[in-house]
Amino acid sequence: MNAPLKRPIGLIHATAMVVGIIVGASIFVQPSEVNRHVPSVAGVLAAWAAAGVLTLFGSLVCAELSSVFPRTGGVYVYLKETLSPACGFLWGWAMFWSAHSGIIAASSVILARYAGYFVPLGDRGVKGVAIAAILLLSAVNYVGVRQGSRLQTAVTAAKLAGILFLLVVVAAGGRGDVHVTEKAAFGAGDLLLGIGAALFAFGGWHMVTYAAGETRDPTRTIPRALLGGTLIVTACYIALNAAYLYLLPLSKVISSARVAADAAYVVAGARGAAAISALVIVSAIGVLNGVILAGPRTYFAMAEEGLAFRRLARVHPRFATPSTAIVWQAVWSCVLVATGTYRALFTRVVYTEWIFFALMTLGLMRLRRQPGYAPPFRAWGYPLVQIVFIAAALAVVCRQIAATPADAAAGLGLVMLGLPVYWLWLRPKHAHH
Repeated sequence: MNAPLKRPIGLIHATAMVVGIIVGASIFVQPSEVNRHVPSVAGVLAAWAAAGVLTLFGSLVCAELSSVFPRTGGVYVYLKETLSPACGFLWGWAMFWSAHSGIIAASSVILARYAGYFVPLGDRGVKGVAIAAILLLSAVNYVGVRQGSRLQTAVTAAKLAGILFLLVVVAAGGRGDVHVTEKAAFGAGDLLLGIGAALFAFGGWHMVTYAAGETRDPTRTIPRALLGGTLIVTACYIALNAAYLYLLPLSKVISSARVAADAAYVVAGARGAAAISALVIVSAIGVLNGVILAGPRTYFAMAEEGLAFRRLARVHPRFATPSTAIVWQAVWSCVLVATGTYRALFTRVVYTEWIFFALMTLGLMRLRRQPGYAPPFRAWGYPLVQIVFIAAALAVVCRQIAATPADAAAGLGLVMLGLPVYWLWLRPKHAHH
């Protein structure tokens, strides 16, 4: 019998993984959404900083839970083990119908928006390109062709290169716009909406603990990597937003569909904007491929445990991939693109995910009360940090729901439909599984 493959991950590599997972294509679009709610420099920077702090707090919760439950499945496993199988099922249900498929849909729209720099696209054209991207990358994953580590590294490098390019041109020859000094009034509710919009750009932080089993000295390395990586990402995001506001009038930042390209155009002309657009497209392809790959594996694991439709556990006889799960995910993601706007897509992702992140933290606090509980890693600042995280998460969720009550009712209603499905059909099957 062959010895298990050992791939020890040290602090530098682990920190790079944190940065690579969190930094996505949305940072090249999302600043316009944040500025719309907090139209001032101080408000924008505060929103991004607060989102970074919340990301760090949530990552530390995941770090402790991953040290206790080092299994594939992440949040699904944590909710199932600390609260109930029903909560775990609802997370997977919400992933499919709202959160995970919504990330696929929103990321594909970002790709299409920047493709529109090279070929003019109307609203229908953007949706058409987005749907085509989902179908193409889903087909690639269906036949089992995955990006190698070199290509994934290149995609991460492209994301960081785009940020570095803008910062360098600003430092070298950018000229600030007088509109950067504008100060518009906004309240605490607006700031919460801005934080919620910023949190979408920090998406994926709950995935950074999944490699704990391959990390050297994980109880020390993972929390340090989370702290260092989150601080790096937050600093990059704040610097990039400062650059946007330095180069463009506030009104332009708010209205832009391709704020990174518009900012690059100011200092580097059409070639600079084209270079940024190409980098964002490459980045979006990497994000899409990773998310399309990850989702079906969770649905497959749930189906294997009797907590999802059995058909989702089907493995293609030739390609050895969870083919049915990939197809269902692709179809529903395309439906979301066709029927929703970008703003509705990312908003639904944020408030859906963060309800479960608050529940996950409650699960950790419940676990802490068990006698003899001795996790390999303990999250810092317990219980104050966890209480602050839950309160802030729920505040962001409630404010977003209040801002779009009709869409929130539809989105949350779809998620809550999972409860009768679980209790009337899956629970009896799971009980005998």
